[in-house]
Amino acid sequence: MIIRKAQIGDIDGILKLLSQVLEVHAKIRPDLFVSGTVKYSRRELEEIITNTNTPVFVAAGEDNSILGHAFTQISVNTSQNMPKGMRSMYIDDICVDIAARRQNVGRKLFEYCISYAKELGVYDVSLNVWEGNDTAERFYKAMGMTVRKTTLEYIIT
Repeated sequence: MIIRKAQIGDIDGILKLLSQVLEVHAKIRPDLFVSGTVKYSRRELEEIITNTNTPVFVAAGEDNSILGHAFTQISVNTSQNMPKGMRSMYIDDICVDIAARRQNVGRKLFEYCISYAKELGVYDVSLNVWEGNDTAERFYKAMGMTVRKTTLEYIIT
């Protein structure tokens, strides 16, 4: 397995993974996620993959199959009340193919993101985990992540 930046030729494999992660979220929050859909279209993926501010990394198997992906976003703080120019990485999505789980694919993708962030001189790496996705929460905490803030909601029906 190799971790590398995603390429246009990886889109079919990425779409398969996006479908898997969507189904996890649809089970947890069917009010917000529609089963049978994906987060990005093929065209949107092409734009994301070629944008230097949204690096996407894939774990590719020996046969170049896509075992996992990590979508990231690099931002520079412009807020008045925080250090200007501070760079951050947001991990928008990490997914490991169901058939490749428990093989350290997620760990290697996460470690690659951290290494890449260090190379860029990023201050911090953050992400969100949906309440109820206990497996993901345990994984990220095992990677050394800590809670920064909690987002609460009140649903108006």
